[in-house]
Amino acid sequence: MKSINYTITDELGIHARPAGLLVKLAGGFQSKITISKDGKEADAKSIMKLMGLSATKGSSITVQIEGPDENDAAKAVEEFLKANL
Repeated sequence: MKSINYTITDELGIHARPAGLLVKLAGGFQSKITISKDGKEADAKSIMKLMGLSATKGSSITVQIEGPDENDAAKAVEEFLKANL
């Protein structure tokens, strides 16, 4: 299992546009990708669950990735977070 800790820097936090892009990215991997914030967890392949985290600027999130392509998924998700959130 891979784990990524990240602090949201985008002024709007996880909003519709980046959430949709993240869901699309996560959907391309077989691994289970879960994002957690303040004890709440969301499947990264569900836009509604991601939006439900209410991750705003300055929020710390943890991404956990587990599965057959977890190394590739972790690299892609980390790059996405840095570029978009």
